[in-house]
Amino acid sequence: MNEIPSNCPMISSKTITARRMMDLAIEKIENTSIHKINLIWLEATGCAGNIISLLNAENPDIIYLLDQMVTLKYNNSLMAAEGAGAFQQFLDTLETEFILVVEGAVATKDDGLYTVIARYQGELVTAMEAVKMAGEKAKYVVTVGTCASYGGPSAARPNPSQSVSVPQFLNKEVIRVPGCPSHPDWAIGTIANLIAFGMPELDPQSRPIIFYGITIHDQCTRRSYFNNGIFATKLGEPECMFKLGCRGPVTRTDCPVRQWNGYVNWPIEDNTPCIGCAQERFPDGMSPFVRY
Repeated sequence: MNEIPSNCPMISSKTITARRMMDLAIEKIENTSIHKINLIWLEATGCAGNIISLLNAENPDIIYLLDQMVTLKYNNSLMAAEGAGAFQQFLDTLETEFILVVEGAVATKDDGLYTVIARYQGELVTAMEAVKMAGEKAKYVVTVGTCASYGGPSAARPNPSQSVSVPQFLNKEVIRVPGCPSHPDWAIGTIANLIAFGMPELDPQSRPIIFYGITIHDQCTRRSYFNNGIFATKLGEPECMFKLGCRGPVTRTDCPVRQWNGYVNWPIEDNTPCIGCAQERFPDGMSPFVRY
């Protein structure tokens, strides 16, 4: 396998983990150099896969995140309040310093009525309205998941809800943390970086370089097969799956190093080609996901 240069962003991601980033942020909070910040995690047009992914976080877990670092003021799925009371909490948070996290694309057809998140004072409130209200006032806006970051499956053809990505919708700098879903470390690490150090170093697509610095192909455990021109001809074979449609060469994430499900596995290790779920053209531009 090719050696990775010592200045490669992937090397930093192995040593400056999401947990280390959070520890640095908490240290600053305890030293009163910064304060615990409010967080709105808004679920727009999507499958809620990213909040579920966040619940699977281990290093650190979600309890650590919510107890030590941020005050979660609003989330469609996790908050105890409901109905008008929940949305009132959303409105109250807009008058504070807060980070806005959005998962899911923004449905725009019929003034956003394809995704309604609340009924307040007798009126329906759409995700489109909520993203606009919170996005204009947030200190930082982070899109977690490919739908929020690029449109993703929610905006895939024929896109009956006329969904768009959050960066397309908001006239504001947005940090993209794509993935379908996003790895919990990518989301938590980005939030921790914002709290401890401000804006992370971003690539030209506004993704944190620490997590999206190089392609899956660069660190793939099957890279040596590719270099020697040895390719699998069917699923289950151990060789490089490039000729089966693997999108690792065009997809930027640290999946081979970070891995999933408690840091024990990832798709290619499980004999599944990368489908490019963190890529800007997913899913339309990445399909068919397997080809012979």
